[in-house]
Amino acid sequence: MKIVVTRPVAGEALAMLRPRADVVVGPEDPPIPTADEVARMIGDADVVYTLPANPVNAEAIRGAKRLRMIATMGTGYDNIDIAAAKERQIPVSFAPGILDETTADGAFALLLAAARRLGEAERFLRAGRYRGWTPFMFTGQDVNHATLGVVGMGRIGTALSRRAKGFAMKVVYHDARRNEDAERELGAQYVESLDDLLARSDFVSLHVPLLPETRHLMNAERLRKMKRTAILINTSRGPVVDEKALADALKQGVIAGAGLDVYEREPAVEPALLALENVVLLPHIASASERTRTRMAVRAAENILAFLDGKPLLDPVP
Repeated sequence: MKIVVTRPVAGEALAMLRPRADVVVGPEDPPIPTADEVARMIGDADVVYTLPANPVNAEAIRGAKRLRMIATMGTGYDNIDIAAAKERQIPVSFAPGILDETTADGAFALLLAAARRLGEAERFLRAGRYRGWTPFMFTGQDVNHATLGVVGMGRIGTALSRRAKGFAMKVVYHDARRNEDAERELGAQYVESLDDLLARSDFVSLHVPLLPETRHLMNAERLRKMKRTAILINTSRGPVVDEKALADALKQGVIAGAGLDVYEREPAVEPALLALENVVLLPHIASASERTRTRMAVRAAENILAFLDGKPLLDPVP
């Protein structure tokens, strides 16, 4: 039995698997393996343990003749060609729910940093340009009592909304389905039209999966629906935002700012965004706490062990 782990993960997870199989771990250092490199890596694997950024496409799945199961430590699985896996009746597991609270922390941290221009201010100070306090230096947007628009009121959107209530924010949300629990618990208000939510919100935070209908959900037209003082936050999937359109909107003052943790062509970032001061850019770390990343890694290993033991997967991809 050979298990290929595409990149190093928490030692606890690897220790669970090594007594059961020959475990081969991919390289630690960037760059992230390409689809072709992953295909070569898993060619003789019985089980693949992949990370969210590592593509397991149809060619890789069809080429891995011994492949019997795929596990990802991510809460999403858009890096895996699920249709190709189903074609070969290969079960796929993921790790939902584990990173919700930590990612909500990260999203709210981005919101605060973008609102209060913390990145700009720190760069200013580190460059030796701070000469003393002035009343309007780096004035930003108030978070308290502002309106937060949540696009996608699932687990992470709900967790973010709980944090917003601590800042006395008004929460409105848009989703394909109403979340009546969030409405009762948090007083969140459902908004049927996304355009209406964008027009009403001081902050817009995206928490949707990457689907054909959500790709470039925030495009130039939608960005123009937002307030000129508004700030956009994205910790979901990079392609949900048209990065070129966002860079233009930030440069032209269509919106005031943005905070991004994910990117369209990750790890590449739109060069025009890198040149702007009114956007906070993080390297996909919204869920990066030691405890959460370890729990994600262990959950993937637990799914693999369940498979090896002939038991139902704990978290099967539907």
